[in-house]
This record gives sequence, structure tokens and C-alpha cells, in this order.
Amino acid sequence: MKPMAFLRSLLFALVFYPGSVVAVLVAFPVALAGPAALRRHAVGWTRFHSWCARNLLGIRSRIEGPVPEGCVLIAAKHQSMYETLELLRVLHEPAVVLKRELADMPGWGTIARRYGAIPVDRTGSAAALRRMLVAGRAAIAEGRSILIFPEGTRVPPGQQPPLRAGFAGLYKSLSLPVAAVAIDSGRLYPRHGFVRHAGIVTFRFADLLPPGLPRTEIETAVHQRINALDTLAEGG
Repeated sequence: MKPMAFLRSLLFALVFYPGSVVAVLVAFPVALAGPAALRRHAVGWTRFHSWCARNLLGIRSRIEGPVPEGCVLIAAKHQSMYETLELLRVLHEPAVVLKRELADMPGWGTIARRYGAIPVDRTGSAAALRRMLVAGRAAIAEGRSILIFPEGTRVPPGQQPPLRAGFAGLYKSLSLPVAAVAIDSGRLYPRHGFVRHAGIVTFRFADLLPPGLPRTEIETAVHQRINALDTLAEGG
């Protein structure tokens, strides 16, 4: 372990996590002003995280490809908490599909729901999919994009699990174009462990995939695109 990386990570923890507790507490009165105010507050929190990552950890983001606008289903690789927050800032307040366990957390879960997050039950039941679609259509009615991590959970670099069924259900029912995003955050900002490492995290946005493709075709295309940076790493 490099001593400087440890010290940077300790400083980040001492600044970002207490600041996040304050941000969540402040979010409750902000929510009384309506969803738009709460979303602006949430983006302010993600900017705080970006500042902490850049100035305390030495981690910066690099955007490649066209960042989509409007009502688009955004399917992203998920290797760490880093992209969960960065994409809220980059994508202009998208509705985020997240695990129901997170949406049910006291305090934070309430704020997430009021922000417009879309809880998903990973059992994949028909009732759970219907609830997800209702929330997805509400986001579309507001002109917002929908962000989903289709592999279902954070995975370390090199792992490429199959897509969860929820992605195909949203794609078919909402009839939105898909922007797949490859991300390589895990090598600097790992899922487990305390120490983060300085460097650049790449967000590679692929060209839009049209709605209406067969399930096998869309899942194959999205899986290849979100894992593009893993493929490059493996190839040297």
C-alpha cells in the first residue's frame, strides 16, 4: 500500500462522508420546496463528491463520445460508487434505477424516492416490473433520462456478468433508444477496500442503439459496449 494513497483516502473519508451526512439532513427541508429543488440539491452533492475526488484523491473524469440528452435509457457499467454520483452530474438529473433495499433505507431512501429514483426488486417478479415501469413512465413524462446499471451490482474490473432481466423489460416497454456507457472506475475507486488511487476514470458513451431490437440483439450490443474498456485492458 502506498502511504500517500492511504493519506489521500483518509482525508477524503474525513471530508466527504461527514459532508454527505449534512447533505442528506439538509435534503429533508429542501424536499419541501418540490422535486426540482431536491434534484438541484442532489446535483450539488455530486459536485461536492467530484471536488473531493479531484482535489483530495487525485481522481478525475474523462468523457468520451456524445453525452445523450432528453429521454434516453442509459445503460452503464458499474464498478464503484464513483459513477453512481458522477453520472447524476454528467447526465443532468436522470432517474436512477436502484435496488429496493437502498430505496427502503430510513432517511436516505425517502430522499431517493422523492428525487425520482426507480426502485427495482431483484426477484424479477411481474409485479415488481410493473412498479418499475410506472416509475419509468413518470420520469419520461418529465423529460428525464433513465439510468440503469444492467449487470445489477458493482463488479470488479475483469468481471462481465450477464445483464439482469430488468433492463430488457424497461427497454421493451418504454421504447427508448439506449446509450451504453463503458466505465473503468474500479481500478482507482474499488468496490471494497479503503484506499483509492489517483488517476483518470473514463466514461465512454457509445452511439445510441434504437428501440425495438430483439432482446438477444440489444442485450448483446449493450453488454459488449459497457465492457469495452475491460476488453481493452485485457488486450493490453
